[in-house]
Amino acid sequence: MSGFKPLNPLLHSQLRLAVVSLLLGVESAEFTFIKDKTGATAGNLSVQLDKLSEAGYIQVEKSFKGKKPVTTCKITKQGIEAFEDYVNALKGYIE
Repeated sequence: MSGFKPLNPLLHSQLRLAVVSLLLGVESAEFTFIKDKTGATAGNLSVQLDKLSEAGYIQVEKSFKGKKPVTTCKITKQGIEAFEDYVNALKGYIE
């Protein structure tokens, strides 16, 4: 059992992992799109996006479309690297 790399606790959350996975496939995504795709509540998703943003894994931009506020998320280089490390660590458990 020795030799296993510890899994990144920030990415080991199902919702945070889903968000990062989703953002890997797109240039950026609006909050409502992420919410719809993950099935998360707005409150929980906001908290998880804040955690990913504080870690430097995603970039969150708030703007307006007309008078409506829009939150857009984009994965960062650091986020991509963290995800790749997580996947490689996970492979160590299943190989």
